[in-house]
Amino acid sequence: MKVLGLTGGIASGKSTAADRLKELGAMVLDADRYGHRAYDKDSEGFHAVVNAFGHDIVGEDGEIDRRVLGGKVFGAPDQLKRLTDIVWPIIRELASAEIAEIREREPETVIVLEAAVLIEAEWQDLADEVWVVTVTPELARKRLMARNNFSEEQAQSRIDAQITNEERVKHADVTIANDGKQDAFRKALNAEWELLTERLKEPAGKGRTASGRKR
Repeated sequence: MKVLGLTGGIASGKSTAADRLKELGAMVLDADRYGHRAYDKDSEGFHAVVNAFGHDIVGEDGEIDRRVLGGKVFGAPDQLKRLTDIVWPIIRELASAEIAEIREREPETVIVLEAAVLIEAEWQDLADEVWVVTVTPELARKRLMARNNFSEEQAQSRIDAQITNEERVKHADVTIANDGKQDAFRKALNAEWELLTERLKEPAGKGRTASGRKR
């Protein structure tokens, strides 16, 4: 089994990449889904977050209101770190458990773990290869303004809150640029998938560490 950690900045097209890899035969695990589970009512994560940020983040339905919580942490690095210190380990545990389950059940499967914060959360060791989708900050800003109806300042603030392409690429085994031309992006993904299928035919460990990561 091969696990690909797929990441990229906001508006980079990583979800489009995940969709294409799914079409090509991969099983996609979305870290956002684990993120939602981390806030499940009455779970360990739920109580830890409420204790940290106050009961006013709980809505009338008894669930955490993520908009209220977001208002407490966005633009406040210390508070955001406080939240991620609670939530990221839970997401990691959930992802690791599902990967192990699939490994047992379907050992020939290629898994794509799609995670925007794969690098920041240091989840790279869950993957055999890290695939990074890049987009220029200028194009990301334009996409955010069109897609989310953000002002230029709002779009730029979202971009500035993340690590840079250069920082992500330092951790990448595969880098795919998404310059907005969908045909070219699709062809690049197809080509990388073909190369992956060739690597899967190689003897285990050839040119890689025991975990599968290149060094």
